[in-house]
Amino acid sequence: MKHIDEYRDKKLVDLLLKQIWETSKTPVRLMEVCGGHTVAIRKFGIPELLPSTIKLLSGPGCPVCVTGKSFIDKAIKLSKIPETIITTYGDLMRVPGSSSTLENERANGAEIRMVYSPLDSIEIAKEYPSKKIFFPGIGFETTSPATAVTVLQAKKEKLDNFFLLSAHKIMPPAMEMLIDDEVQIDGYICPGHVSTITGSGIYNGIVENFGLGCVITGFEPVDLLQGILMLVKQFESGNPKVEIQYKRAVKAVGNIKALKLLDEVFELKDDWWRGLGNVPKSGLKLKTEFKKFDAELNFQLNLPEPKEEKGCICGEILKGLKLPSDCKMFGKICTPENPVGACMVSTEGSCQAFYKYQL
Repeated sequence: MKHIDEYRDKKLVDLLLKQIWETSKTPVRLMEVCGGHTVAIRKFGIPELLPSTIKLLSGPGCPVCVTGKSFIDKAIKLSKIPETIITTYGDLMRVPGSSSTLENERANGAEIRMVYSPLDSIEIAKEYPSKKIFFPGIGFETTSPATAVTVLQAKKEKLDNFFLLSAHKIMPPAMEMLIDDEVQIDGYICPGHVSTITGSGIYNGIVENFGLGCVITGFEPVDLLQGILMLVKQFESGNPKVEIQYKRAVKAVGNIKALKLLDEVFELKDDWWRGLGNVPKSGLKLKTEFKKFDAELNFQLNLPEPKEEKGCICGEILKGLKLPSDCKMFGKICTPENPVGACMVSTEGSCQAFYKYQL
């Protein structure tokens, strides 16, 4: 099977591991910032294959995990407005707010529908013109172009009942903030899906300003091991740079059409990340010409600042400071069936990945 079997070939895996063990002489800490990578690294047991000189850290790569309680609280408040339908991706349903979840609100009578695409919201808005349709948009550069298309379609259809609550974010500002934080990072395993949209140029500042290597990597065992080898070679030679391992999907220029859509619809804003706090110029908000679709501007959503769940260390896990197993609730009070924190809710969260593949 193309792009599966050859990237799981045992001979290639053994060859790459041999090169990694021969090359890695100095302790190095590499962080992945992609939920897909977090899962794949644990699923394939990559850390157990590497020499003790290499430590892998999981960063804030899961969009559900970095989305704060305040965003969920706002979505819940919108769901209580009469004649309202919330349309949302399924993985947002169980993320805890201050006192409830969208799943609980639906059980209590709120009209909340799971959708596979934000464009489904447009069809629902056309079908129910007397109702207000709210789409809580989350995700990084991978999912935000689809939201941009949806907003443009709402404008084209001249809809007055569709609104976006945006928690869309971009990766580089958070990656740069982590370098200045208390966790030591020597190189980044850069996200594959994000980079198909952005291209490789967004990581140039990390190399130029911080001297850290960046390798964009795929999701199969050979991808990950080759990416790690590339980073180790950079680190050992003292020659950090941006490289693309995932060449079958990522081009240096990215997806030009998708980037134009993002530039047309969104502009940057300061945004809050779980574990990192406020990260300047890391969020996406609608431009002024699309303000009629902005839920934040058109509805009163000022709410008290929520408190994080006592005992939950999701924020420290997202910064690479602690492992899920360091949490006293992990695997006991907090499980995928009964998640306490956002890192256990999402299938791409560090806690759920650890639970599935290492408990």
